[in-house]
Amino acid sequence: MAKKKKNPNAAYAYIGLVISLVACVATGFTGVIQAIIKGGLYTPANPELFPQLIYAGLALILLGLATNGLLDPDSVRRFFTGRQYRYGSNSLILTIAMLGILVVVNYIVYSNPLDWDMQVDMTEDKSNTLAQETLQALATLPDKVTAIGFFSQGYDTTSALELLEDFKVNSSGKFDYQTFDPDQNPVAAREAGITGDGKILLQMGDKKEIVSYADEAEMTQALIRLINPNPRAVYFLVGHGEADIENTETGMSIAKSTLESKNYTVASLNLLAEKEVPEDALSIIIAGPQKPISNNEAKLLKEYVENGGSLIVLQDPTLFTEFGDANDPLADYLTTTWGIQYDNDLIVDLSSGQAQEFIAVSAIANSHPITQNISGNYVVVMQRARSLSIEEGKENITQTPLILTSENSWGETSAANEDGSIALERNDGEDIPGPLNMAVAAENPATNARVVVFGNSLFATDLGFDAYGNGNMFVNSIDWAAEQDNLINITPRESIIRSVRPISGTTNLLIILFVVFILPGLIVAAGIAAWISRRRKG
Repeated sequence: MAKKKKNPNAAYAYIGLVISLVACVATGFTGVIQAIIKGGLYTPANPELFPQLIYAGLALILLGLATNGLLDPDSVRRFFTGRQYRYGSNSLILTIAMLGILVVVNYIVYSNPLDWDMQVDMTEDKSNTLAQETLQALATLPDKVTAIGFFSQGYDTTSALELLEDFKVNSSGKFDYQTFDPDQNPVAAREAGITGDGKILLQMGDKKEIVSYADEAEMTQALIRLINPNPRAVYFLVGHGEADIENTETGMSIAKSTLESKNYTVASLNLLAEKEVPEDALSIIIAGPQKPISNNEAKLLKEYVENGGSLIVLQDPTLFTEFGDANDPLADYLTTTWGIQYDNDLIVDLSSGQAQEFIAVSAIANSHPITQNISGNYVVVMQRARSLSIEEGKENITQTPLILTSENSWGETSAANEDGSIALERNDGEDIPGPLNMAVAAENPATNARVVVFGNSLFATDLGFDAYGNGNMFVNSIDWAAEQDNLINITPRESIIRSVRPISGTTNLLIILFVVFILPGLIVAAGIAAWISRRRKG
């Protein structure tokens, strides 16, 4: 038998494999860089160059393999007929079979959709699980509830949307939600009873409730009020020159319509004539009296509050009223019982501009349900306001300053000058230095009584209601004062905080090099070494 002639070009066939190997490594390296660019971790001068290098690398890989096959076709033939090919083809067949199974399973799943609303809370503190009281309220909904979140473009809706989604998922189809931008259509927002940003309207049939902010307890209380609606009446005291709730120019008609859109019953109350506070009164609002109330009225209001009622008091500086030197029983009651005193001053706030010194602007908003959506989002502006002082240590009384002016303000204690002007010079020892309290809330947990006191009434009238956070502040105060307590008691969860030390840029680069290049490179090198060793052994 004639001996087979040796192929002289076979000795150079390895060059094609070397080209393919180098091109493979280069292409992999370029692909990693491209992934880093896509992830935003690195921005080269010419980012469009890297996709072209990847295509060129793939072309070189194919060219090297083709060169090896042309120079040494016998080696290629032995590879496809030898043991390595059989083992390799078996692995390839198994891989293809596994991919086929995955494709079939995914096709079956997507062709037969199930209820994927089920969620599993994997957090250690179960921070994503609704309270049992909330789940019970959702389970007892008699009809579908639609929530409309009023969020402007600048409002962070992350936590709000997560909470709404949790309510939807756990409602068995009885709760759904959508969002609305109040800045684009303020008229529709007002008609819905929405003042400010971040509030949520809940509707069930012809009944509706407004949630001041996205909070599980607030949302659940609103659901309970929808399920068991109770009349909610608030009364505006009259008879002393207070702002008229029917007057559409200088009165409080906007405040009235806003409260009525929130299912409040709003009416006037003349204690001088009726001589008793209505039994259904959740709150009494005293807005801008021009003359002091009588001792008998103060007695009736005191008895009402001691039995769990609430007061909202808006009183202007004495300079702009007809109080004069007359005794003020209401102010005396607020001071002696609640530790909230009206200062006999006029706030001068230079931070509002030299042409508007008598417009007080809130610079600080303390944490409180009333100021939940005001702090960081809105300011409250009060024209011709007086400051409030707090006397601490009152038994069972908790006081919270709601909004304060900046340090660049003071309480002017001097009366008007002879020419009718007001002094603008700050006199140390006489005037009250800022920051000054513009509003204070207080409550007595023993009696469930609440009061909110403002040093101004103009901010809540039609002249100022829509300015900045004025209307939001006033309506939130009534919501808080008139709230029916103990509807639900959801125990707050303490979040478990896990911290990870930040990784420096150098450490991060070393991790990438080891995982992406060194470790795979060692595996490739081991494979090449084993292949060369077998080649030498024949």
